[in-house]
Amino acid sequence: MDTITAKGHIFAMLDVDGDGVISRREYLARPERAAVALGRRAQDPLVAVARTAHERVFASMDANGDGEVSFEEYAAWAGAEAFDEVCRQALGSLFDLADTDGDGALDRAEFTRLREALGNPAGNAGSAFDALDADGAGHVDRDAYLASIRTFVTDGASPMAEALHR
Repeated sequence: MDTITAKGHIFAMLDVDGDGVISRREYLARPERAAVALGRRAQDPLVAVARTAHERVFASMDANGDGEVSFEEYAAWAGAEAFDEVCRQALGSLFDLADTDGDGALDRAEFTRLREALGNPAGNAGSAFDALDADGAGHVDRDAYLASIRTFVTDGASPMAEALHR
């Protein structure tokens, strides 16, 4: 998979209503959807961290400030610099919401709930988990998870990306 295809996959997941743009409303609903799916209360401090991180991402992504991000706008923005500056924190905050025991790793059930909450196909969660759990220890740590997403965005390939085709 190349980077344009990878970016297209992510864009389609973020464009929840399928209208060809990521609206501010639908992007900022991600932490709320994740919180509900993961059993977190709206007042949970981790939910507040996720909201703030997502506000930063949307502000960075919406280059023309019109409250909507087209695919062209997203594709020009998404990459290593954007990931390192704002996306890592936002995705890490969602990981933390899923990490119910706070051990810095997700077990298979936590990982699957997070993926489903974020709009990933439920059918490939197991293969994605197995790809990241390279040592077979039964968990995926935060750094491996974030590194895999970064590689997917910047190179179009990652252990989790391979699971998209299984």
